Amino acid sequence: MKKRVTVRTLAATTALLALGGAAACSSGGPAGDPQRVDVVAAFYPLQFVAERIGGDAVRVTNLVKPGAEPHDLELNPGQVGEVSEAELVVYLKGFQPALDEAIAQNAADRAFDVATVAPLLDAAAGGHQHEGEEAEEEAASGGKDPHFWLDPTRLATVADQLAERLGRADPDRAADFTARAGDLRAELEKLDGEYRTGLATCQRREIVTSHTAFGYLADRYDLEQVGITGLTPETEPSPQRLAEVAEEAREHKATTIFFETLVSPKIAQTIADEVGATTAVLDPIEGLTADGGSADYLSVMRTNLQALRTGLGCS
Repeated sequence: MKKRVTVRTLAATTALLALGGAAACSSGGPAGDPQRVDVVAAFYPLQFVAERIGGDAVRVTNLVKPGAEPHDLELNPGQVGEVSEAELVVYLKGFQPALDEAIAQNAADRAFDVATVAPLLDAAAGGHQHEGEEAEEEAASGGKDPHFWLDPTRLATVADQLAERLGRADPDRAADFTARAGDLRAELEKLDGEYRTGLATCQRREIVTSHTAFGYLADRYDLEQVGITGLTPETEPSPQRLAEVAEEAREHKATTIFFETLVSPKIAQTIADEVGATTAVLDPIEGLTADGGSADYLSVMRTNLQALRTGLGCS
């Protein structure tokens, strides 16, 4: 099943072999297992889908450690080796520039860009218009919102296509991959139904969030997202933006300001104090926390649903 990585020079070949050895030592699992397809996942939701579809027939390596912010991914030499040697790299082009570069150099023929099967929404559709450095970053990513997995139906579409790609890597197990993708689709459609029912009747439909990661969720379930910052969670909002969000929160009588797990809640708390609201976690599921325990995509999405129902006064 392994494909040979072609390089142009002997020096490059030597470097890649060294990197591959570092990757094998750092991954904690058996590298080059002929019984399993080696898959590199760019961040957690893609790891979740690959593991659910692949089962015991795949070995999945997530490039982002639990508790780390995937936007900030910088690849170490071992990870570059893992990308070079993987039979399939599942990623989202534009979301992690360092990975885009590594794929272009070493794995372009073995990469699956999920945006090709789950077209992305425009960044501007997820909240407010941005200026300065953040606008430049969003322009570099094509002006698109990457957080498609917060719509379970879009994630199901990715799962279907990933099963097909895995089937090409391991034809003997193609039927198994397709069957598991069907099972996962059923679970994701059930989750979608829970969201539709749970958010059907609410006192408010505006969610005030620390950054605009929830555009797909808002689009799917007829909510309105008010983001304090844009798609990059570390960006500091201007005083003008803080005032605008506080005014919108008052206008919509928001009782909850949502913040996320992997960044500081201080800015959300500032808005909450200003308007007399409380704060609560709404997880964009870009990655699991280091102490995530048995949590997975499905359980975190259901926790998010309960937080939304409480914060929006749903019956």
